[in-house]
Amino acid sequence: MINRSLFENTKTAFTLKSDSALERAYFLFKMISSEPLVRIGTLATNFALKAHLPVEGLIRSTVFDHFCGGVNEDDCLSVIDSLYTEGVSSVLDYSVEGKAAEEQFDEALNKILKIINFCDEKEAMPIVVFKPTGFGRFYLYQKKTEGKAFSVEEQAEWDRVVNRFDAVCKLAKQKDVEVLIDGEESWMQDAADDLVEEMMERYNKDVPIVYNTLQLYRWDRFDYLKSLHERSKKKGFKIGMKIVRGAYMEKERERANEKGYNSPICENKKATDDNFNVTLEYIVRNLNDISVFIGTHNELSCYLAMELMETYNISKQDNNVWFGQLYGMSDHISFNLAAEGYNVAKYIPFGPVKDVMPYLIRRAEENTSVAGQTSRELTLIKTEKKRRKL
Repeated sequence: MINRSLFENTKTAFTLKSDSALERAYFLFKMISSEPLVRIGTLATNFALKAHLPVEGLIRSTVFDHFCGGVNEDDCLSVIDSLYTEGVSSVLDYSVEGKAAEEQFDEALNKILKIINFCDEKEAMPIVVFKPTGFGRFYLYQKKTEGKAFSVEEQAEWDRVVNRFDAVCKLAKQKDVEVLIDGEESWMQDAADDLVEEMMERYNKDVPIVYNTLQLYRWDRFDYLKSLHERSKKKGFKIGMKIVRGAYMEKERERANEKGYNSPICENKKATDDNFNVTLEYIVRNLNDISVFIGTHNELSCYLAMELMETYNISKQDNNVWFGQLYGMSDHISFNLAAEGYNVAKYIPFGPVKDVMPYLIRRAEENTSVAGQTSRELTLIKTEKKRRKL
């Protein structure tokens, strides 16, 4: 039987947090819970960084250190080692966004290759991750998704994107490291999906090394998975799939509204939750063909996954099922699942403070807009503070 009060255990959840770290977390989530404060803070931070004001130290000692592992991979080592003492693995996420030059894409490629070699030496890091637009311009993915022909120069540029994907997946296969490829906006995603499928066909013959991402706030993604499943059975490759609810909802709805097409986003939260849960169940029922990384901060979906694993007699340590949460959030899920023996990994963003700011701002805005997320964090921290006093 599944313990339905598992995530109430704050002693296990905050076992790695000192009293001062707990206080800082409380302060941060209190700030994030105020939408006007997040808006003002975002504007002020962007202004300060653009004006080269000396604010990096302040950012580093507050929001950066809470949500990020460090400025480079070596900087993250103490966090990785600390998490692993509690059975929680790490996925290093080079969270530098919005780059558009070839040398920046090559730099991102070299960074991921370095992390794969790093993973090979470290048991605590079985997985790597990258964004499609970390390896090529958004414009190219969009143009390909729209079915428009490339110029000769664009085709050469796209070939370099494909080569970057292939270099990562090839090395990952050699080192037996799993690769999660993030989902992005719907109007560029078809091109990314096709490219990831090509990599799955090449490198997932025996075991899933390459994982795509399903953003399940999109109502069409479950059907996409089912059609991919049919193709994989015909072509003889395994599917790796990270499932998440999604990260670009406001942007997706605004664009659909502006351009007059049907929004790809589910009509409400319940429809998204249902879509996520039905997809999760489909994958667990087809675990011989599809491996899953369950990227969620939703307690009910985690309980459902645990129940499904029990129903279908799946070992907690089966490498085909992983749970994942973001560093600095939902420790009550991550650490309690790990304590029960499940495969759990924290996504650990890293990169220069200034370059990681778009990621941190998105995190703050998401926490503010997801009903209940921040108040849940605050309640748990308050409970733990009270428990420690007693």
